[in-house]
Amino acid sequence: MYRLSGTSALRHLDRLGWNPVDHPDRRSGKMGEMSEIDGMGTERATCVLAPNPSAMTLDGTNTWIIGEPGADEVVVIDPGPKDGKHLSRVADIVTGQGRRVGLVLLTHGHPDHSAGAKKFAELAGPAVPVRAMDPRHRLGDEGLVEGDVVTTGGLELRVMETPGHSNDSLTFWIPADGAVLTGDTVLGYGTTVVEGKLGDYLSSLDRLRKFSEEAGAATILPGHGPKLDDPIAALDHYINHRRERLAQVEAAVKAGARTAREVVEVVYADVDKSLWPAAEWSVQSQLDYLNERGAL
Repeated sequence: MYRLSGTSALRHLDRLGWNPVDHPDRRSGKMGEMSEIDGMGTERATCVLAPNPSAMTLDGTNTWIIGEPGADEVVVIDPGPKDGKHLSRVADIVTGQGRRVGLVLLTHGHPDHSAGAKKFAELAGPAVPVRAMDPRHRLGDEGLVEGDVVTTGGLELRVMETPGHSNDSLTFWIPADGAVLTGDTVLGYGTTVVEGKLGDYLSSLDRLRKFSEEAGAATILPGHGPKLDDPIAALDHYINHRRERLAQVEAAVKAGARTAREVVEVVYADVDKSLWPAAEWSVQSQLDYLNERGAL
């Protein structure tokens, strides 16, 4: 179960209702095409797709190169897994642009985002720091917390704490592009696994929704999958999906289910039983959330 909780999403879990790949935004084309992930981005952000596709990482991890147009120095966010070819490719893209890496940032510490960070920093040049919320993933003394502003290479990049997918999850706001870089808090399609507290995750989604509307966000740059050019619709979908699932769990309990397994037997009765252990783990986090709020 640790492997499940430490991943970004499980493609096959659409059968559990966690990963709705038939989301209307995807059908309409708003969520992009899979072939367009590598190289997608904004004026300041470019995605380099890591070659680690799986049921748990979707098409692979999105590594982001962020820099002001014409600047000599860039920021790399989430170098990805410890894959030498991928790390070298990211470094070569930067040098091919006539630029250098000034800083590495991590949205969170899961290995598909962070395992290659220190190796990449070595490839990128001497004394390139790696900044993260969790001290275990840093290279250098400086971490990241709510309200930090990164200005490497003249870039303005603001840090927001958005726990839920993991306790150390961060979101980065690029105001000049109207871009919200969400790591695994919001994915390009499907829904994410919540390793931390569900209450924290719901609060993070609500905060991102409010922020995106007030700031006029134009796009979400996720940790996996294509970019989302309708942030409000994407966040509304995430919030509604979580609320609907909670309502189903609550109804099952009121109908007599007492344990996570009993809830799964009701809510996921039509799902292959091989997936029930994963469903049970998720349901338990929802039961904890409901109990904390006196809803059960």
